[in-house]
Amino acid sequence: MTDYAVVNPATGETLATYPTITDEALEAAIAGADAAYRTWRDRPVAERAAAIRKVAQLHRERRDDLAAIIVREMGKPLEAALGEVDFAADITEYYADHAEKITGDQPIDIDGEGTAVIRRSPLGVLLGIMPWNFPYYQVARFAAPNIVVGNTILLKHAPQCPESAAAIAAIYADAGLEGVYTNVYATNDQAATVIADRRVQGVSVTGSERAGAAVAEIAGRNLKKVALELGGSDPFILLSTDDLDGAVEAAVAARLDNTGQSCNAAKRFIVVDGLYDAFLEKFTAAMSGAKVGDPFADDTVLGPLSSLTAAERLAEQVDRAVAQGATLVAGGKRDGAFYPGTVLTDVTSDMDAYREEFFGPVGVVYKVADEDAAVALANDTSYGLGSYVFTTDEEQAQRVADRIDAGMVYVNVVLADEPGLPFGGVKRSGTSREMGLLAADEFVNKKLIRVGA
Repeated sequence: MTDYAVVNPATGETLATYPTITDEALEAAIAGADAAYRTWRDRPVAERAAAIRKVAQLHRERRDDLAAIIVREMGKPLEAALGEVDFAADITEYYADHAEKITGDQPIDIDGEGTAVIRRSPLGVLLGIMPWNFPYYQVARFAAPNIVVGNTILLKHAPQCPESAAAIAAIYADAGLEGVYTNVYATNDQAATVIADRRVQGVSVTGSERAGAAVAEIAGRNLKKVALELGGSDPFILLSTDDLDGAVEAAVAARLDNTGQSCNAAKRFIVVDGLYDAFLEKFTAAMSGAKVGDPFADDTVLGPLSSLTAAERLAEQVDRAVAQGATLVAGGKRDGAFYPGTVLTDVTSDMDAYREEFFGPVGVVYKVADEDAAVALANDTSYGLGSYVFTTDEEQAQRVADRIDAGMVYVNVVLADEPGLPFGGVKRSGTSREMGLLAADEFVNKKLIRVGA
């Protein structure tokens, strides 16, 4: 029996199963990654960058096949799947382009004679534990910077993404990185064994709070560096606008990206009193009008959720919110793994829905009196990943951005991620940064070298 299987959420059909790695093969994978590290760390930076550039090139060459895989695996609409492959290639190429910068010495001004520099050196073998919602993008933002700096990677992908995991592993192998990047179909118990292994120097996990806490506990017991990218319940704050239709369009796009299954999607829509009624009417119409259907169809906005279980969990959350007093304005009717654009209002702080993350196409709309009330509501959460602020007042935008407890604030724009922008949160949303130059600093030894006159 294996947990690794491709189950098409649109049909429920099991398309393929993959065997879980044996303990003996896992030991060989760790040993191979450690042996590869001993030589990879000493390769010239230009050679490491060239190999990573080849990985980006192969993503682009295999774009159509890669996209089709994740449509089957987790129901991502085809256009979005193609976009994810493109973004993974862009991220990977970014680290090839910036290899010299992220590995170069950082001089420090000193009072005495001589010199001092910070030299970034790799740590060794790293374990990446990846989620199902962005099978290529998540791997790219972890693997590419760490391979460029000289680390080697063991990658445990989500059990429902074994085909994309194999496709990624083939790309790295074809780019000459076999051993530097190794895919392992490991169980959770086997992953714990990897983290405890003395040859493994760190672990990065993207996933739920529960998964992050479990991994961090094991890493802590074994004194290993851990990077956590966890959940979010990002606020979308609308304070003023001279284009309400545009603001609504942005709000819907931010909520429905990846069929609403994105940790940094806008999930709580906080609207000032004077705009609330008009926003709610237009937002509801747009959410209700988002086409649900075959993820391979060109006009599909919402494919199935990643699994029947995920859809059932989301439906239970919505039903419980309504039972506790929330108003279901639109949607809320599950059809197998498919779930429509759904809008809730009248959610109060004594309801579960006020604290929970809705991982699917559900938007909760709140009315507030002013900026202070909006910021207070935005911050009244255990999460702190991303946030969105829409206002015509530049000073207000800066003021609110400063006051929001989140790792990222986007002003008057959504879906504006790019490879050079760091991604990460605070509070229960995580402890680290991926993408941008900061990502390359997570798993390196920032070694001080002080030389006298």
